[in-house]
Amino acid sequence: MPYEAGNYDVIVVGAGHAGCEAGLAAARLGAKTLVITINLDMVAFMPCNPSVGGPAKGTVVREIDALGGEMGKVLDKTHIQMRMLNTGKGPAVRALRAQADKFMYQHEMKKTLENEPNLTLIQGMVERMIVEDGVCKGVITQTGAVYSSQAVIITTGTFLRGEIILGELKYSSGPNNQQPSIKLSEHLEEIGFDLDRFKTGTPPRVNSHTIDYSKTEIQPGDDTPLAFSYETTEFITDQLPCWLTYTSEETHKLIDDNLHRSPMYSGMIKGRGPRYCPSIEDKVVRFHDKPRHQIFLEPEGRNTQEVYVQGLSTSLPEEVQHKLIRSVPGLENAKMMRAGYAIEYDAIVPTQLWPTLETKKVKNLYTAGQINGTSGYEEAAGQGLMAGINAALRTQGKAEVILSRSDAYIGVMIDDLITKGTNEPYRLLTSRAEYRLLLRHDNADLRLTELGYSIGLIREERYKKFSAKKEAIESEKKRLQSIIIKPSNEVQELIKSLGGSELKDGIRASDLLKRPEMTYKHISQFAPSEVSLDHEIEEQVEIQIKYEGYIEKSLQQVDRLKKMEDKKIPEDIDYDAINGLASEARQNLKEVLPLSIAQASRISGVNPADISILLVYLEQGRIARVSRG
Repeated sequence: MPYEAGNYDVIVVGAGHAGCEAGLAAARLGAKTLVITINLDMVAFMPCNPSVGGPAKGTVVREIDALGGEMGKVLDKTHIQMRMLNTGKGPAVRALRAQADKFMYQHEMKKTLENEPNLTLIQGMVERMIVEDGVCKGVITQTGAVYSSQAVIITTGTFLRGEIILGELKYSSGPNNQQPSIKLSEHLEEIGFDLDRFKTGTPPRVNSHTIDYSKTEIQPGDDTPLAFSYETTEFITDQLPCWLTYTSEETHKLIDDNLHRSPMYSGMIKGRGPRYCPSIEDKVVRFHDKPRHQIFLEPEGRNTQEVYVQGLSTSLPEEVQHKLIRSVPGLENAKMMRAGYAIEYDAIVPTQLWPTLETKKVKNLYTAGQINGTSGYEEAAGQGLMAGINAALRTQGKAEVILSRSDAYIGVMIDDLITKGTNEPYRLLTSRAEYRLLLRHDNADLRLTELGYSIGLIREERYKKFSAKKEAIESEKKRLQSIIIKPSNEVQELIKSLGGSELKDGIRASDLLKRPEMTYKHISQFAPSEVSLDHEIEEQVEIQIKYEGYIEKSLQQVDRLKKMEDKKIPEDIDYDAINGLASEARQNLKEVLPLSIAQASRISGVNPADISILLVYLEQGRIARVSRG
C-alpha cells in the first residue's frame, strides 16, 4: 500500500555519475535533496572502463570542477594513473586522462554524498512519477513509498528496460548484472515520452597474475604532478602502469569464423551502438585491411587483480571470448574473470528537453546522463551538474542557467542533444565544438568560476584565489608588453639554437613570445619577473599572448553568434501560421521549439532560407501563438 515517506525540494532518481553531481549540486545550493538508487553498493559505479578524461571529455571534468562539481576532486584522490595527452599539439586539444581505482572512486563519492548535510541517500526502486496537470510533484517506489517534491531529476543511466546480451543468451538486467528498471520506462511512455533503444558494451576482464607482461609495452603515467581539480594540493605519486598489446591474425580469424554467433550480426541486438567505441567484431569487419588493433591492459584498482582489456569490447559467446583472449600476445595463458557483454537500454529522445534539461512535456521534471542518449561518465556528470543546479534554482524561484556553445563543452553537448538529437549514443569530441580554441583544458576556471561563484557553488576562499590568479595573468601580460628585448649576442644565440630568425632590432617581449619556437621560459631568461609565478599563470600568459590573434577571431565569431542568440523566439509561436517555411523545417521547428534564431539555425533540415523567413516574421511582430496546454 502507498504511504507518505517524505517531502523534499529536489528528488534525484539514480546515483551514477549524473545522479551524484545532480544531488550534490542541488543540496549545496540549499535544496533539501533526496537521492534514490536501486543499489547503494553501486553509487558512482563504473561498469565499463574505470578511466576518465581524454580529448573533450577531460575538459568537461575541469568544467565541472570550475562550476563547483565533484568528479575532479574524487578522481584526484582515487586515481592509479594520470597522463596529459596530445602534449605535442596545440592547447586546444591537450587533454588530461586518469585511470581511476574503480572501487576507491565509488567509496569516496558515496562518502561525499553521505556527508553532505542537505542530502539524503536511500536505496529504492522508483516506478512512477506523480504528475498532476502536467507538473511533476514527486515519485512512487516499488514498495509504495510516496516522496513529494518540487522537482525531480531522472538519471537512470542504462538501467531503463536494460537487457544484457552475451552470444545467444539474452536476459533482463542492468549493467554488471544489476536489477533493471522496467516499470519506470513503461511509465515514461505512458505519460507521452518518445523513447529510443541504444546499445553499449564492455570487454572481458582478466586476472593480472596470468598476464605475461614481457610481451607487452609499458604505458606509465606522467611524472609531473597533475590534477583535474583546481583545488587539489596533494598529488598521488605511486602510480600503476597500463600495458599495450595488439590483436593477432588468429584473433581476426576467430572473429570471422564466429561472426554468425555475434548478436550484432545475428540480428539479436536491435539498439544502435556508439560509433566511436565499436566492438572488436565491428572493428575487424569495418577495417578488414588492418592486420592488428591496439589492446590496452588497464588495472581496475590497487586492491584487485582484475584487468580491463580495453579494445576487446565484445558480445560474442563466452567460450569464444576465452579463445579470443588467448589469441592476444601476452594473454596466451590469461584467465578470464568476467566475460564481456552488450547491454541494450531505453533512452529519452533528447529533443524533448529544454536547454535547462527540463522536459517539455512535464514541468519540473529533468533528465540527465545516459537516459538523454549520451555515452561516457564525463558527459553524464556534466549534465547531472546542470540539471541539479537548474532544479534547485527552479525550487527557489531563481533564473535557471544555460551554458552556451562558447562557454563550455557542456554547453556544446546539451545544445547538440536538444537541438539535433542523436541516433546513436552521443560522445563528446573536440570536432563538435566550433570554438574549441576558447574551450581549452587549461582555462576552464577562467571561463566558468565566476558563474559557479554567482550560482553559489564556489566558496569565497576559492573565489579569492581565482581572482588573484586572474589579476596576476593580466599583470604579467602587461609587463611583457612593456619590455623591449634587444638583439644581444645571448638573445641571438638562443633564437638561432631554436631555429628562429635573428632579431634585426629591439622587440617587445610579448611579440617575441608570439614566435612559434619561443616559450615563456625562454622569454623570462631576458625579462625575468620580480615575483614568483605559478606554472598555471605562466601557462596562461604564454597561451593568451601566443594565440592572441586566433583567440580574437574566435571571440568575434562568438559576438556574431550572441546577436543571433539575442533574437528570441517565443515558446508558443505557431510555425503553421508562417508562410514559406519548408515542410521539413516546419516539422523540425515544431519538435525542437528553439528559443533563439541561433538555435533554430542549428536544427537539421532548417536551411538559411527558412531562417530568413523566420527573421522577417519575427521582425514584423505579427506572431501567431499556439496553445501547448
